[in-house]
Amino acid sequence: MFSIISDIVSGKNLPCFVIGGYVRDILLKRDSKDIDIVVLGSGIELAKEVARRIGRGTNVNIFRNFGTAMLRYKNLEIEFVGARKESYRRDSRKPVVENGTLEDDQKRRDFTINTLAVSLNKATYGELVDPFNGLNDLKHKIIRTPLDPDLTYSDDPLRMMRAIRFASQLNFNIEEQSLESITRNRERITIISWERITDELNKIMEVRTPSRGFRLLDKTGLLPLLLPELSAMKGVEEKDGKGHKDNFHHSLKVLDNLAAKSDNLWLRWAALLHDIGKPATKKYSDEQGWTFYGHDFIGSKMIPVLFNRLRLPMGLPMKYVRKLVMLHLRPIALAQEEVTDSAVRRLLFEAGDDIDDLMNLCESDITSKNDVKVKRYLNNFKLVRQKLIEIEEKDKIRNFQPPIDGELIMKTFNLKPCREVGMIKKTIKDAILDGVIGNNYQEAYKLMLDKAAEMGLKIKKTRV
Repeated sequence: MFSIISDIVSGKNLPCFVIGGYVRDILLKRDSKDIDIVVLGSGIELAKEVARRIGRGTNVNIFRNFGTAMLRYKNLEIEFVGARKESYRRDSRKPVVENGTLEDDQKRRDFTINTLAVSLNKATYGELVDPFNGLNDLKHKIIRTPLDPDLTYSDDPLRMMRAIRFASQLNFNIEEQSLESITRNRERITIISWERITDELNKIMEVRTPSRGFRLLDKTGLLPLLLPELSAMKGVEEKDGKGHKDNFHHSLKVLDNLAAKSDNLWLRWAALLHDIGKPATKKYSDEQGWTFYGHDFIGSKMIPVLFNRLRLPMGLPMKYVRKLVMLHLRPIALAQEEVTDSAVRRLLFEAGDDIDDLMNLCESDITSKNDVKVKRYLNNFKLVRQKLIEIEEKDKIRNFQPPIDGELIMKTFNLKPCREVGMIKKTIKDAILDGVIGNNYQEAYKLMLDKAAEMGLKIKKTRV
């Protein structure tokens, strides 16, 4: 690909460079599939010519409003743009664009490590152009803006999120002046769409140690603007010498624990949000100290509101996270007491196919510094997991549907949809989950008749 571009631009005497993230990632020995090509000329025309040279129906997507073009080649996405300079209005992150030099193009970029450019012209092929010492910042693992950070972040406030995301992904440090500038300019984030913000949040969530990003969001003051539910969990309150743990830092530890087990994005969100109901349920009593009764239920009710605000998917991902937040105390309760078949059946029934993810979440929720306590909990969770396997093999409870449905109940007793039908169904379901009857048609049918007789219902007579 680079040889094709080199032939074209060298023949037309057009200075051309590969720039930005691809160069950065190559130097860091990271995989990269996105390539940015900047040319002192028309990026669109260059993309068209490259596509013609490649042949075989190579398509070019043209974005004339931005003066860019994109083509896909094998597993690569290659964007072509003419060198440009930008200026911004106070109320928008959309720049006013005009033609510029390579240095103009490098100045408009977010961080010095993304300004690195490599020549594609034959006479200077492979030469690095680095006017902002990006290579040195790459070597010392520093996130720094090429221009005054107040100007860089105010022009495009999404760059504040990108700084934190890159620091999290690459395990770099944000240079002190840049970090202070994010704090000063944090309110500017309000002009950015939630879709863009959430895209960065998801990228932070997907790194190996996601807590790093959320601590930086907290340190810079962005957290209460984006996730006030998390910010509300900060701090430890003491009364009569009794305190509770800092639920914000606890949640970040749970998130890191979970991230070491699973790359499931929505399970990571459940880990981060599992305790968001605690601030609303915090109470103190002389007998028990600090309690958070019902925080699982309250937290689960907060999930749809939070997902809607962040423009996260409101379908299955939201329902999944909401369910795990609602159920996250259940395995913990089982691990603290004798594990009964009935309790395990009910957990299997309510968790369904998400039972393994729920168990991973609960094991990640053990953040005590008391090694003896941690070992005891983990051993108890092993017993719970074994019991889950045994009960599922024996009773087939996971995602089960009771063998008697509402239609049969209505037909048997000549009923329309009513409260009595629901009561009979619940009686059968509870009896199976409690182990009173087996999960089979015969025992369920007999219980239906017994419960109906108790309620004064009579079997519909059929004509012979």
